[in-house]
Amino acid sequence: MSFTPYPAIDLKGGQVVRLKRGDMAQATVYGDPATQAAAFDAAGFPWLHVVDLDGAFAGRPANAEAVRAILAATTRPVQLGGGIRDMATVEAWLSAGIARVILGSAAAKNPDFAREACRAFPGKVAIGIDARDGFVATEGWAETGTLTALDLALRLEDAGAAAIIHTDIDRDGMLGGVNVAATAALAGRLSTPVIASGGVAGRADLDALRATGTIAGVIIGRALYDGRLTPAEALGA
Repeated sequence: MSFTPYPAIDLKGGQVVRLKRGDMAQATVYGDPATQAAAFDAAGFPWLHVVDLDGAFAGRPANAEAVRAILAATTRPVQLGGGIRDMATVEAWLSAGIARVILGSAAAKNPDFAREACRAFPGKVAIGIDARDGFVATEGWAETGTLTALDLALRLEDAGAAAIIHTDIDRDGMLGGVNVAATAALAGRLSTPVIASGGVAGRADLDALRATGTIAGVIIGRALYDGRLTPAEALGA
């Protein structure tokens, strides 16, 4: 199985930020989205992973100008999540040049919508499953329910999604190491490719994920921004 590193560009108030465990009050600002996208492009990353954080909380796109600036600054395909809750928004972003949209809260709360979107746009819809202690969190991670990440993944296994992005919220932005075991266990139950997210601290995390042979990629945030992992090291994995 190929293994793809996805550098993350999280957007808040039109700027690139990194959060700790999804807490908007703990945001470190890293600057201009277009500049960051161009840098990741020049480094050779095959994809960019973009999240509209404000949109995730608002339930609708909130950083559209920044996303368009990213699209203009890169030749790489971009996957985008955050605030995508209806078919009109899916269609609008795909028409704007987004290569793959990510359905998170919408998929958890309305699996039929997720299936409809996957059928309408084959290969262009991913499912974001964000978990806290194994249970799915929605609305920008502000709400945690009783549905487990595995249950939701199995429920959507027949949707035809391009990928499932599994985020361990408690590890996200903390540089404490990725949850290899939970992600591998999920991937082992699914035919849909699974991408890991949350907690990457260095090259060892990437090597451990790839060594499972079942995980299709990893999203890397703070480790890249803080220099704990170089683009060359990430791409070397």
